[in-house]
Amino acid sequence: MKKLLTRFLSSNILNPVEMAGANARYHLSQWPVGCAPKPNLSGNRNEASSSGSPSGDESRFKRSRQVGNDYHLPVLLEEVTHYLAPQRDNLYLDATLGGGGHSEQLLRVGAKVIGLDQDPAALSFARARLGDYRDSFGAIQGNFRDFGDILETIGIRGLDGVLLDLGISSRQVDDADRGFSFNKPGPLDMRMDPDAEVTAAELVNSCDEAELARVFYHYGEERASYKIARGIVERRQAKPFQCTTDLAQFVESLIPRRGRIHPATRVFQALRIAVNNELRALEEALAEVPRWLRPGGRLVVISFHSLEDRIVKSYLKRCSQSQLDRPEWPAPKENPEHFFKLVMQKGLTPSPEEIKGNPRARSARLRVAERLEGAVS
Repeated sequence: MKKLLTRFLSSNILNPVEMAGANARYHLSQWPVGCAPKPNLSGNRNEASSSGSPSGDESRFKRSRQVGNDYHLPVLLEEVTHYLAPQRDNLYLDATLGGGGHSEQLLRVGAKVIGLDQDPAALSFARARLGDYRDSFGAIQGNFRDFGDILETIGIRGLDGVLLDLGISSRQVDDADRGFSFNKPGPLDMRMDPDAEVTAAELVNSCDEAELARVFYHYGEERASYKIARGIVERRQAKPFQCTTDLAQFVESLIPRRGRIHPATRVFQALRIAVNNELRALEEALAEVPRWLRPGGRLVVISFHSLEDRIVKSYLKRCSQSQLDRPEWPAPKENPEHFFKLVMQKGLTPSPEEIKGNPRARSARLRVAERLEGAVS
């Protein structure tokens, strides 16, 4: 039903702000709001090697891969820390906190971190894990698309770095009750925020055939989208879909398995993206970043499928061009969105060693851009 899909895609829920289990404004009043030292612009960052990977002493990164990672293994941890180049007392936004692995690396060097996540279970874990950094870490429940409103609410005026790790956590995937995986029976839920309005079951059982096909095709890049949508609409008339394995087995009955990839993989991805409005949220978050990053501050984004990476790549390309040109124009024009310079031209992928230790990292791609001088119009 289009009305249902439109209703939940346009909803915008902002939860009460909490930091480290207490009032956010209280904790942040202790911080140098708006007056943290600017990043070192003299070129003294650790430079990347010719391969695009961090160079130099990497021993300080090893411990975090072994300690406190029972919630979620942080992907590209060394690379994220290298490119954010954290400095003492600088302020960073981990807009997709998860288990707090990336934030922990920033906090260890004396940086200050605001962590956002819409999953209360992730927040609870991260707060416990990072409890020793109570004076320099705050955890807030909220969607990263709303980070600008949240920062304004708590009185922040600028950031030295922003991290967007767009992957779903291992804990969420492995928890059958969350409904993200088709390998274990559980409710067809898929909400990152358990208080969100619409579940995957409601979409599957309420949207018409054309709308379901659109979701499967655009969000899952599923070629058999219409066949699957038609089959779902016919089947649900006799028995609605409520269980993850029920839907997965039904899709497999329509699209026989070929190779290692389960036929329902793209359908589940599409439903998760739709339920959480992930692509629109990403676009809105990216558009907000230039207003908050200080000159020299860096935006680091980790994507996990082509739809996300395409959005990030397109945005950074558009905002890193000093001039725009079109065939019908007599001359190039200045780009009013020239906010960034690219730190790397191509995305960085995990090493074979990391993929071996964490197979779920295999599809990750990291992109980095640095904020230029200039105001946002």
